[in-house]
Amino acid sequence: MIEINNMSFRYKEEKYILKDINLKIYKGECIAIVGRNGSGKSTFAKLIAGIMKPTKGEILVDEISTKNKKQYINLRRKIGIVFQNPENQIIFNNLKDELSFPLKNLNLENKEIRIKQALDKVKLNIEENAEIDELSLGQKQRITIAGVLAINPEYIVFDEPTTMIDSEGKEAVYNIISELKNNGYTIIYATNNTEEILLADKIIILDNGKIAEEISRNELIEKTEILKKYNIKIPTLISILKKLADEGIKINLNNYTMEELTDKIVERIAKF
Repeated sequence: MIEINNMSFRYKEEKYILKDINLKIYKGECIAIVGRNGSGKSTFAKLIAGIMKPTKGEILVDEISTKNKKQYINLRRKIGIVFQNPENQIIFNNLKDELSFPLKNLNLENKEIRIKQALDKVKLNIEENAEIDELSLGQKQRITIAGVLAINPEYIVFDEPTTMIDSEGKEAVYNIISELKNNGYTIIYATNNTEEILLADKIIILDNGKIAEEISRNELIEKTEILKKYNIKIPTLISILKKLADEGIKINLNNYTMEELTDKIVERIAKF
């Protein structure tokens, strides 16, 4: 479990970006963090991953404080992060060097097996000695995800992972996150693409440095007014389901995929 207790953060003497945050994230959950630009989504993601340290309060990852320097290696084995721009995360141009680097730093064994399994999980069928600068941004983002998966942490933080890439790359990353969720990983992702919140079990809305709302996935249809209140674009599918519900055709979100939900909608309308 990740436990965030009375956590606040600011850069040096500036005003607080995040204030008095309290949150528990349980193993196997998928959490989406949304909010207006400047609401602190990326900062929150980096704090959860232990890349940045709280100014006040604490963040515990399976009881390991992100402030505890002596536990840094253990923390890095437990939680990984994928940044918005893959080119800011990739260090080496050679694929094998890139994926081997964190494994060496964390003294992890079976490097070859880990790398192969990670590439399989992100569905990248390329040579291990490929030159990364010849790949698309979407492929580079999948490499950064593979780098995290090679470590095999229990928790993975995604900081707006689809912002920089094209539509094909977005779909590939979305499908990877969905599959990781189904395989039991605990996922925390900050996003400015609200279509992606349909992956989440719980949606955290940040506003003015605080958690303004927590909405479960199954409450989205009923709570569209809350999304509007914080200028969060309502996912297309939620808008459709809301209009159908207003007409007496109720379809629960449950854990359907987008394709399954579309089939359900067609099925229900055909019977109506």
